[in-house]
Amino acid sequence: MPSTRRRTALLAVAVMTGGLLLSAQQSATAGPNLVKNPGFETTGTGDMPSCWSKSGWGDNDFTFTTTTDAHSGSAAMKVELTRRVDGDRKALITESAACAPSVVPERQYDLSLWYKSTTPDTSLTLFRHDATAGWQYWTDLRTLPMEADYTRTEVRTPVVPPGTDRIAWGVSVFGTGSVTTDDYVMEEVAPPAPDPVCTGTPEECVKGRWDVMPTQNPVRSMHSVVLHNGKVLLIAGSGNDPSMFAAGTFTSAVYDPVAGTYENIPTPADMFCAGHVQLSDGRVLVMSGNKGYPSADGRIGYQGLKDSYVFDPVTETYTRTNDMHDGHWYPSATILGNGDVISFGGLKEDSTGNVTAEKFSAAQNKWLPMNEVNQTWSYWGLYPSMILMQDGRLFYSGSHVFGNGTAGTGASIYDYDANTITDVPGLRNKDQRDESASVLLPPAQDQRVLTIGGGNNETNPTANRLTDIIDLKQPNPRYTAGPPLPQGLVDQGQGKRPQTGDEGKMFVSAVLLPDGKVLETGGGLHDRADPVYEASFFDPATDTYQEGLAADPIPRTYHSSAFLLPDGRVMAVGDNPGNGTYNHNVSIYTPPYLLKGPRPRITSVIDREWQYGDTQRITVDRPIAKAELIRPAAVTHSSDPNQRFVDLPMSVVDDRTIDLNVTGNPNLAPPGWYMLFGVDANGIPTVAEWVHLGAAPAALRSAGEAPSAHVHDFAGDLAKSPKKNGKKRSSAPASPRIAGCDRHYGSANVCVPLTFPEPVKATTKSRCDWLTAHGYGRLKVNGKDDPLRLDPDRDGRTCGKGDLRR
Repeated sequence: MPSTRRRTALLAVAVMTGGLLLSAQQSATAGPNLVKNPGFETTGTGDMPSCWSKSGWGDNDFTFTTTTDAHSGSAAMKVELTRRVDGDRKALITESAACAPSVVPERQYDLSLWYKSTTPDTSLTLFRHDATAGWQYWTDLRTLPMEADYTRTEVRTPVVPPGTDRIAWGVSVFGTGSVTTDDYVMEEVAPPAPDPVCTGTPEECVKGRWDVMPTQNPVRSMHSVVLHNGKVLLIAGSGNDPSMFAAGTFTSAVYDPVAGTYENIPTPADMFCAGHVQLSDGRVLVMSGNKGYPSADGRIGYQGLKDSYVFDPVTETYTRTNDMHDGHWYPSATILGNGDVISFGGLKEDSTGNVTAEKFSAAQNKWLPMNEVNQTWSYWGLYPSMILMQDGRLFYSGSHVFGNGTAGTGASIYDYDANTITDVPGLRNKDQRDESASVLLPPAQDQRVLTIGGGNNETNPTANRLTDIIDLKQPNPRYTAGPPLPQGLVDQGQGKRPQTGDEGKMFVSAVLLPDGKVLETGGGLHDRADPVYEASFFDPATDTYQEGLAADPIPRTYHSSAFLLPDGRVMAVGDNPGNGTYNHNVSIYTPPYLLKGPRPRITSVIDREWQYGDTQRITVDRPIAKAELIRPAAVTHSSDPNQRFVDLPMSVVDDRTIDLNVTGNPNLAPPGWYMLFGVDANGIPTVAEWVHLGAAPAALRSAGEAPSAHVHDFAGDLAKSPKKNGKKRSSAPASPRIAGCDRHYGSANVCVPLTFPEPVKATTKSRCDWLTAHGYGRLKVNGKDDPLRLDPDRDGRTCGKGDLRR
């Protein structure tokens, strides 16, 4: 039973919002009840009432009982677990045309029931029937607090996805104890949608608008982190400039989007090509970086630092932590459900591949010794995209930076607790996903990942148009082909031309938007060259692209970033092509949803400290159709594996007062600061409010009132067997030319490609023409070797008149 303290808190919240008690909530509509046998009064042919079925999985002891302890009438349903190791048990509306209520796509429905429970580990869970794919899990709508007496709960479904014709729902019990339910109600909701009024040009209201800011980015930033105060941390370190490295000049800046100003930040180490992630308290953990650039003769490659720092957004200062076990130039960084951070891959201090996993303990605020971290001795490459799954495992999507993918299928699931790696199939052209982008699609509860484009910096083919989608809810998930990436204009040094054939892009940015779509923007046709001017929306509801959006007028290839701002716009920075230049222009994209008329507004957030399984009340100035949490960006090199959009099912008190139901699973929403958006029926978002999501208070945990994570049986029947872990080793071989650059020419910030893209011929003239078109100028030849034959006259400079005559 809820404590007196919690009941008092609920009463206080109700008084603050006009005296509307949670227990007195009324449905937003008064339509017919769509549930058949809502009170279990009609018996069925077996031991369950008509139109109700048993479901569940795992190792547990359970009973389903039709009891006379009813809220009304003579029957109720009691589900009890007396022993549990894992899994759950569900009493659900039967998944059949005769029993499951019909629904209309794009509509929403209010679901309510009366219940009492002796466990906090229970939720209202929802399944949907796709006319093509059949029945499938949809989402958990609400964690139900313990109640000794019958209590009514109500929650609104998300918008029904296209292709859905029926839904089934009920309670899931995933902890020892019992839940008794009665009097189910389902009513259709038809919230009024205000007519959108275009406030831009007709073209802008379809395609959006890019604006190039009058003030340039003061640093050669390679890393972008949106802070929980709304500002943006831009990290350059040496900025891919060896002269800055030699001088010990390392830079960062903090950008204020509201004031449009930058503040330079003292930076203690070369964080060029580090990893970074937001910790649960809002500080930014920055790991590794650049200990040294490649040698002029090409025998030594980039060397990774083992230094680690945290950046405090309040003081705007870096503080050093303990060191990592070794260097990790280009490491992954994924926050886990308990707030710890795990990191893989990158290059060691000696330029070899790092095979050790590293773990940062949130409780101890330090990197753990290697013997306290599970090891497979696997080399995951550079910036491997490691996405946290709902059960705590990690999905390696196949996106990475530089070179080829890992052995096998190119994508896999890593189970840290079991310390096993299992390949998953279906990723196309796995060795041409260098500088691709991968995102956990909205909402995170849906557990689908999209991988976009890519190429290969070693073989330097034309970047591809491939998009692949994997549904990690499936027992044996596999990538399936998505729609091809839309095409735009490409500039290969002779002016812009339309893309043709299979031409796509690498270095692409993918940004989750508050309306639930994904903006893909920027990118290039080849490694560090040939910018592509194109942008599109990917819609996860239909798995289609809306192409032909306004394109960023600034080239955005290598070392570019794009990310969501709290006001719903998208900021894009950076471009560092192979000729060593850097574009300091900053672009801001205004999506069409901000040009449809006035925005809804969140007028109050009762509590900004949120706990898992909470119900949190907000007020708005007009009806909204959905709300979500979006984790702020920490992006570099097309990679942000922590980017996620977490749906907040709504319990609508009235058009202005909304209770938001927070997931009880920290693997879906790892602890930290989030942007809270409300979105109206036309897809227009509010300006974000910042809320902090953390673990349940100790008092609730000790009282047994804090819910456990509701983990589902997804990806639990992988067809392949786990790989055998390798033997302990110190490193993996890594070519000093892993960056794809021939160091015989120019300086370390100039990248003459090892392999020139087609149709460049293997002649001095053809190669020099390409270098000239791409702004390289004449480069110094380092040493006596000239493997690309760029200096036939041996004057020590490339592509001179004498070289071309010869």
